[in-house]
Amino acid sequence: MQVILKQDVKGQGKKGQMVNVSDGYARNYLLPRGLAEVASKSNINALKGKQESLEYRMKKELEEANATAEKMKEIQVLIKAKAGENGKLFGSVTSKDVSEALTSQHHIKLDKKKFVMPEGIKSLGETTVDVKLHSGVTGKLKVVVEKL
Repeated sequence: MQVILKQDVKGQGKKGQMVNVSDGYARNYLLPRGLAEVASKSNINALKGKQESLEYRMKKELEEANATAEKMKEIQVLIKAKAGENGKLFGSVTSKDVSEALTSQHHIKLDKKKFVMPEGIKSLGETTVDVKLHSGVTGKLKVVVEKL
């Protein structure tokens, strides 16, 4: 019997897959527990529609990420912070600070978790920060830290 899995089933497949299972396993285990549904024509068409919409959405997100990455190459973010005489900051500039400055200065809203800054910026000057926008798409942003 062909069924479409509604959830991941160990040893059978992942959610959204169409798999062949024995009739008894389907009737006595998968269907009563809501783990699968019978692969009728309407269910197969619904599955194809969901997969196409998911692919379309992923393609749109990838295009938006590439556009944002291109836009970020041309801009820079200016952050003012307290610093000592030798150019060392009191504290550090974190990904949250960079995210807020990017939103306020250039109206690009990104989550602070997308910025790759393991230790933050601890000195004055210009720094290039990697930004993970999408799987496979990494943008570079120039961050200029000036003395307050």
